[in-house]
Amino acid sequence: MILITGHGDISMAVQSMHDGAYDFIEKPFSNDRLIDTVKRAIERRKLTLENQKLKRALKANKTLGPRIIGETDSIQSLRDTISHIADTNADILLFGETGTGKELVARSLHEQSSRREQNFVAVNCGAVPENLIESELYGHEKGAYTGADSQRIGKFEYAQGGTLFLDEIESMPMQAQIRLLRVLQERQIERIGSNKSISLDIRVIAATKVDLKDAASEGTFRQDLYYRLNVVTLDLPPLRLRKEDIPALFHHFLLVAAARYGKAATSLPSADLQTLIAHDWPGNVRELRNAAERFVLLGKLSQLGETEKPKCQSGLADQVSEFEKALIEQALADHGGSIKDTMSALQLPRKTLYDKMQKFGINKDSYKS
Repeated sequence: MILITGHGDISMAVQSMHDGAYDFIEKPFSNDRLIDTVKRAIERRKLTLENQKLKRALKANKTLGPRIIGETDSIQSLRDTISHIADTNADILLFGETGTGKELVARSLHEQSSRREQNFVAVNCGAVPENLIESELYGHEKGAYTGADSQRIGKFEYAQGGTLFLDEIESMPMQAQIRLLRVLQERQIERIGSNKSISLDIRVIAATKVDLKDAASEGTFRQDLYYRLNVVTLDLPPLRLRKEDIPALFHHFLLVAAARYGKAATSLPSADLQTLIAHDWPGNVRELRNAAERFVLLGKLSQLGETEKPKCQSGLADQVSEFEKALIEQALADHGGSIKDTMSALQLPRKTLYDKMQKFGINKDSYKS
């Protein structure tokens, strides 16, 4: 509702807004002002209705569904491929930078398959300690090792009939890779401390942010496991290569955040939209989602990228980062770009080295002899 009057005052304007009016216009007014006000009111109403719909879905505890948003050629092709292969039993390898939505794609494959009524189980291989990875995946019997006080069902069993998503598979220890290869080939597991084989009916989707073919050549990933996983590979494009999708993605994340936090959804000013499009998005879609949440909570577009730090802390952090970068670059140069030898020289776990190389923008190919 837009209130138009020739006898208005401040108290009337406040009361009309309190009673639900979108705006208050006092005569005389220009046609351009009225048209602009109506357009803004329509946009606000549209956002309000979408926000209410999302709130109802969240209140009813319904899933919003794995939505792969975008109209660029790469995203349309990705959606088409998912539709073609979702209802097969083929294991799938997802490749993409951090934050490109690999788990979202995995969930979409699961939701479009005949396994959708069964469990979707996600495991971040880089977050599980090396000495616990096999227990996490395959489970154990009571007394299998010190501290195993009760029987434990592993992720493979928990995903029975459904889908197991192995994220950051490049971080999996070599010994665990050997066992995983056998499980993928035989479709059977044994809990730690048990001789009983358990047959599996699951689909495995693995995800990585590194080139596993290169990792296999360097000896940091088993070549036979790479070939076993590389039946169907989906490449997820980084956000900087599909900037046309940023407005639609931000709008979606804005509505979801508004529904989650019980806030009103407001449109992003055009100047801020241009700022979003100009940004390189090293954190990809995840970084964009966080920006939308901050916009909903703070009412403005906060600084993109790293959060601002006090000067003394920032100066120290910058010096440490430069030192780390120089060490890694020198080690790569000394060992001809070999990740395996660089890991050994710096005494760094594979995941830590990969993460730091990505952080500093270091390309190992530049150091190959």
